[in-house]
Amino acid sequence: MDKELLKAAYSPEDFRENGHQLVDILADHLNKTRNKTSSKVINWEIPSEQYKFWNNFLLNGKPSDLNNEILKRSIHLHHPHYMGHQISPVAPVTGLTSLLNAILNNGMGIYEMGMAPTAMERVVVEQLCKEIGYDKKSDGFLTSGGTLANLTALLSARNKRAGNDVWENGMSNKLAIMVSEEAHYCIDRAVRIMGLGEKGIVKIPVGENFALNTALLEESYNKTIQEGYEIIAIVGSAPSTATGIYEDLDAIGDFALEKGIWFHIDAAHGGGAIYSSKYKTLLKGMKKADSIVIDGHKMMMMPSITTALLFKEGQDSHNTFRQKADYLLQESQEEDWYNLAKRTFECTKYMMSLHWYTLLKIYGKELFDEFVTTLYDLGQKFGEILEKDPFFEIAVKPMSNIICFRFMNKDKDLHSLNMINAKVRQKLLEEGNFYIVQTKIKGIIYLRATIMNPFTNEKHFKELLENIKRKAILLLNV
Repeated sequence: MDKELLKAAYSPEDFRENGHQLVDILADHLNKTRNKTSSKVINWEIPSEQYKFWNNFLLNGKPSDLNNEILKRSIHLHHPHYMGHQISPVAPVTGLTSLLNAILNNGMGIYEMGMAPTAMERVVVEQLCKEIGYDKKSDGFLTSGGTLANLTALLSARNKRAGNDVWENGMSNKLAIMVSEEAHYCIDRAVRIMGLGEKGIVKIPVGENFALNTALLEESYNKTIQEGYEIIAIVGSAPSTATGIYEDLDAIGDFALEKGIWFHIDAAHGGGAIYSSKYKTLLKGMKKADSIVIDGHKMMMMPSITTALLFKEGQDSHNTFRQKADYLLQESQEEDWYNLAKRTFECTKYMMSLHWYTLLKIYGKELFDEFVTTLYDLGQKFGEILEKDPFFEIAVKPMSNIICFRFMNKDKDLHSLNMINAKVRQKLLEEGNFYIVQTKIKGIIYLRATIMNPFTNEKHFKELLENIKRKAILLLNV
């Protein structure tokens, strides 16, 4: 066998040529989207049409057309009209760190499979813990997304607070976790994965601002205890995903301390505010938390998925998964921070520390301050514009870059308004010039904009609202 295909697949010369071409294509794409010379955020097609195209392309398409077709058929997060899901338009340099990660492909489960990124990860974690206000006993690691990080944190809580050796012997009592009814769905999912069942998640009603009503904590706690459950943890949202509202972390932390339960903060979206000189106060009380989740791919300009899980007591991050694999995870006498598979779900973990470390090294933490502060300021501005427009109603005054609003007409009932707003959102998607999403809060459908692009401005907000008005008024007259 002459291995010609293998030689071609591993050719450094072909890689150099293809790489240069791809960087040129992506640089042109960034220029077009940022400057809005490319008008559409998304070229919408229904799933069956996308499948049909790509199935045919595999058989008949030209390899030289592949990258351009992917670009054409993907959503463009760097476009200032992208105001959809909480995914960051990445800093372009992290495209290069992603390339470095892909070629080196260090698995990072054990130290020798990722020496540089493992040490870089420790530096990043120490920097984050310092910003939170933790002392030198703190620790943590990077992992694959907020869902996995929140689950890991709650497993740590169970291990620490359950009162028995759950890892070895399983659960012998009924455990429960307290959380806002507006918390991200992954908390509910984590509780069920842990085997605590539906009653194992105690959902606390929210107040008028859609934040957890701390006045109800004592009552909910006592009721759950009387029903025979042991409460091991409480989760604070910073902010809640649907509304972007930060909860009173200070008060929740005091409650957790009083009851002797684990305090976890899901700051997947809003944890980046620790770097904002203007908005850091939204996280007041965060250093009381036993664990905190912060996503780099939401508000810190990094590729998906890059998440930090941080612990006030560093040893807690070492005790979650106690498992011996003789060929891989030998016992060590010193604190074994450098064999990450002992502390994470992942045995093979990609080199996500490259993104975090590179941004800090090249631009400094001031970059994160500019990014978060700019986006939160834009959220405030959009909220002000909406409040002045009689055609719209906001769900709650924004605290972050997430704004929930709806087209309003006092002559229409709730059902009709829900239908109009849902249809407007669908028409926006199909048209592709703007991208927003929708959410339902207490039975009301709201349009939901998350300002993720720092180059979005007031002009874009007004263009979006005029677009929505036109569509809604046409629907009113049907």
